Amino acid sequence: MTNNISTLKNCYGCSLCASICPKHIISLKLSKTGFYQPVIVNDGDCVQCGLCLKVCAYTNALPNIDRAIVQGFATWSKEPVVRRMASSGGTGFELARLLLHKGYKVIAVRYNAEQQRAEHYIAETEEDLIQSMGSKYIQSFSEEAFRAMKKGGKYLVTGTPCQIASMRRYVQMKKMEDDVVLMDFFCHGVPSKLLWDKYVAELEPKIGKVIYASWRNKRAGWHDSWAMGLDGDKQDSSVDWHDSYNTLIRGGKTFYSRKRSEGDLFYKFFLSDVCFNKACYKDCKFKNLQSAADIRIGDLWGHKYAENEDGVTGVLTFTERGEKVLRESNVEIVPEITEVVTEGQLKGKIKSPYYYTFLIALLRSRLNLGTIYRIVQMFRIGRIIGYKLHLK
Repeated sequence: MTNNISTLKNCYGCSLCASICPKHIISLKLSKTGFYQPVIVNDGDCVQCGLCLKVCAYTNALPNIDRAIVQGFATWSKEPVVRRMASSGGTGFELARLLLHKGYKVIAVRYNAEQQRAEHYIAETEEDLIQSMGSKYIQSFSEEAFRAMKKGGKYLVTGTPCQIASMRRYVQMKKMEDDVVLMDFFCHGVPSKLLWDKYVAELEPKIGKVIYASWRNKRAGWHDSWAMGLDGDKQDSSVDWHDSYNTLIRGGKTFYSRKRSEGDLFYKFFLSDVCFNKACYKDCKFKNLQSAADIRIGDLWGHKYAENEDGVTGVLTFTERGEKVLRESNVEIVPEITEVVTEGQLKGKIKSPYYYTFLIALLRSRLNLGTIYRIVQMFRIGRIIGYKLHLK
């Protein structure tokens, strides 16, 4: 009987199986559906140790940790510039900065324009850390950064709840837990890279090769911060200032920005929950208060802070270590009950659309995103019951 991850049909794509494998024969590959999945590159070298399955958050329940009472807080950076640059209150940056000064390395996520992907990397200075500011609403490639963790080092590791659950199992198995702080966030789900690649491909003829991506900004206020910002390398003064893409020339680059309220297609797909990783649907174990982290952060949406446009980070601490790090960081802290912190967050699993397989095929086709979204809308309102389309 096979005792490795080759038996999995779906998974979260966290890459900790690759890190724990003693033979180094597991690697993350992008699947046909647009998600990073582990692949055994030389099955004949597998020694059937089963470590890849033991570390896996997908195949196991939440790992045991020394939990304190879960506590909730409203927080924000004491530095206005940090709060302004962050997606919410800047607390994640402040926690990471504190631990950097305490000798920790920070494993966080940045956007790699060359690879056109989000990826985990290791920050060792504040300058390195700035790359991690802001939200990234696509799946991160984590294999290289997670492999680089060394026993004896001290780390803050940030990531999606499923990545952090596997990371908790990993540091426990490696007996590194005392030197690692884990931080996750309220996760909505990760969309297929097919969506992101098509989105970028349709914009690059107008703005040039994308050299920077920003998923959220507060130019229109925090509560209307569902805006996509992309910098392209095109230096073309002939760009139509009045076209539907709302582009402009800025500092020798073409900058594109469009809010969800203005019809940005990436956010239309993302917030419709239609093309997430299959494991984000029925197999997600991490909504609401379910976490293997020391700290969970996210936007503190809801009635209490509805008038605040500067940004507020909701924080849940699950361990004494998590609360200690929070209280030592450069943030304002207001204790809140967990119901206030989680008010605007998903409380349970989301349902996969019945047309999921067909939608993935559409994203792989030559149809543009606008057309695909109109088809999705027809499915959602029941206008399409049966279908036969030829995709090329």
